[in-house]
Amino acid sequence: MRRHLIRAAVWAGFFLNAANAPGFANALDSQLQPVAAPIPRETIPFDGRDAPGTIIIRTSERRLYFVLPDHQALRYGVGVGRPGFTWAGVTHIGWKREWPDWTPPPQMLRRRPDLPRHMEGGIDNPLGARAMYLAGTLFRIHGSNEPDTIGQAVSSGCIRMTNQDVIDLYDRARVGARVVVTR
Repeated sequence: MRRHLIRAAVWAGFFLNAANAPGFANALDSQLQPVAAPIPRETIPFDGRDAPGTIIIRTSERRLYFVLPDHQALRYGVGVGRPGFTWAGVTHIGWKREWPDWTPPPQMLRRRPDLPRHMEGGIDNPLGARAMYLAGTLFRIHGSNEPDTIGQAVSSGCIRMTNQDVIDLYDRARVGARVVVTR
């Protein structure tokens, strides 16, 4: 029986395209409303020295690249930091969360005292369906319940993606993956 299940899983892998397969990791995922991505995800040729699994964020392009083998990458549209909140550097994914809670940092609360002090994860949470926390920073790559902000410079420094795109990236990226952010 086990051999038949493994064989069926292998065959299913041949026929499903992982980039387009829905990822319903939990009950909240099934509540997401499909949205047309303002900037569609696509596989592109990619020349660079970065190893597969590396994430490259080019804030001036408002694009995130997930490096694949064979000189290819997945290109995603992202929202980036507004003027005064842009940054650049090299870090790695410190940890990942599905439907994360959100606690605005003190710096943000000083600028925006109207924000909640804490918000449970869920459909209305501004971190969206997934978050990948960038080690040594206050920043994350996360989903958004405002897909119209993708391609814009409106955040406080975090990298925003549509919920569908962040679920896709979350499933591909590993804790410890190198993240390079350029302006």
